[in-house]
Amino acid sequence: MSDHSAIKSMIAKMKKAVDHTLSEFSALHTGKASPAMVEGLMVEVYGSQMRLKEVAAITTPDARTIQIQPWDKTVIRDIEKAIQTSKVGITPATDGGIIRLPIPELSRERRKELAKVAQNLAEEGRVSIRHARRDGLEILKSEQKNGEISEDDLKRFEKEVQTLTDKHIKEIDEHFERKETELMSI
Repeated sequence: MSDHSAIKSMIAKMKKAVDHTLSEFSALHTGKASPAMVEGLMVEVYGSQMRLKEVAAITTPDARTIQIQPWDKTVIRDIEKAIQTSKVGITPATDGGIIRLPIPELSRERRKELAKVAQNLAEEGRVSIRHARRDGLEILKSEQKNGEISEDDLKRFEKEVQTLTDKHIKEIDEHFERKETELMSI
């Protein structure tokens, strides 16, 4: 792999697109409890916005329950409010200093909807990767035009750019297939 700055920048953008897509996938819940479903929720506490994982321990005592235990009991109401106003779609049940989120079983229709959402997220990721490829190629072509790199270098870089693009798109496709299988298996 080359050490060219345009290619390094392009790889960073592609990696960021893949990471963002995976992060979005983890927020799609499959009927199985996962801390990732709520840990990024923003909670207004102490006059500022903090992520839920910064103010509480989040565990899954079983496959159908997320348990949230705030480190400071005075923020329980704030956490409940954040959960209720989020798009998680789960009603919190508070018992003493612990908040439990019972994960409902997903209907076949809901699973299909979520699979469609995952498909759209994957496509957004692929589009971001293609944008990074286009930006990288534009820089390389302008460098060739300005005499900074040779025609042969440009050709070599173009092949490398395509290989990297294919690799990152394949990574998103593989993660999408796994997510889709996870969503559709009952």
